[in-house]
Amino acid sequence: MKNILLPTDFSENSKNAINYAHELFKNIACTFYLLNTYTPVIYNYDYQMNTGGYMGDVVDVVRKNSKQNLEELQKSLKEKYNNPNHNYELISSFSTLTDEIESCVEQHEIDLIIMGTKGASGLTEILFGSNTIHTIKKVKCPVLAIPDGFFFEKPKDILFPTDFKIDYTDLHLNVLKTIADLYKSKVHVLHVSSNRPLNETEKQNKSKLDKLLHTVNHEFNNVKDQEIPQAINEFQKLTYVHLLMMIKNKHTFLENLFFKKVIHQIGFHLTIPFLVVPSEL
Repeated sequence: MKNILLPTDFSENSKNAINYAHELFKNIACTFYLLNTYTPVIYNYDYQMNTGGYMGDVVDVVRKNSKQNLEELQKSLKEKYNNPNHNYELISSFSTLTDEIESCVEQHEIDLIIMGTKGASGLTEILFGSNTIHTIKKVKCPVLAIPDGFFFEKPKDILFPTDFKIDYTDLHLNVLKTIADLYKSKVHVLHVSSNRPLNETEKQNKSKLDKLLHTVNHEFNNVKDQEIPQAINEFQKLTYVHLLMMIKNKHTFLENLFFKKVIHQIGFHLTIPFLVVPSEL
């Protein structure tokens, strides 16, 4: 885990995620890329005509504030954690957040994005705010979403729901295995079946997953006839997990998760850190 991107708007929500990242990887050498993007509100016509203001002036002011706030954030993190394992790079960009994240992932070979998130109040965005949703949907990089107000807990138990429809690779499991190795975590692989045996492809994928996780303490769990959110909730009643991990594959549960009213009705809410790994990396 070398390069970690930490988007921030300097809110308490984003600072909470940044603190989580520092605690999670305190014993590993890495570079934190602190990213702030800005898109200033354009002057209205009357203001420009009456004051002679220029859009460039606005951009300059906002750019200066962005850089200054990043420098102050970096200073406070160095003072708070004083960790020789951690290096910092500051990125201030006049761009949309998702576009700049996408650019940073490619340019700086980002291994993981950690960002704070708040559940939206409407039914169209149940679990996350729009920034997190857009990042997960568009960016080909693992995203670790930290709920608002969640304080760091050692991820001793990790829940990994999966349908065995993915041809698993080390790239899919790299972040999971890194965390599990750091904290001697137990990974609970949860499969929700639909009253049919696994087909040959699913059996092969399960076997491959078992081999890829051979260095990690893990177990397979199978439940039948439940919606996946319900299965996750039921599992959490029996075993307190500190992190939820899923692979986002096309046409699967996670792809449709964010926009289904049934999720709200079931009551599946993000209360623990949620690691989402794209199937295509």
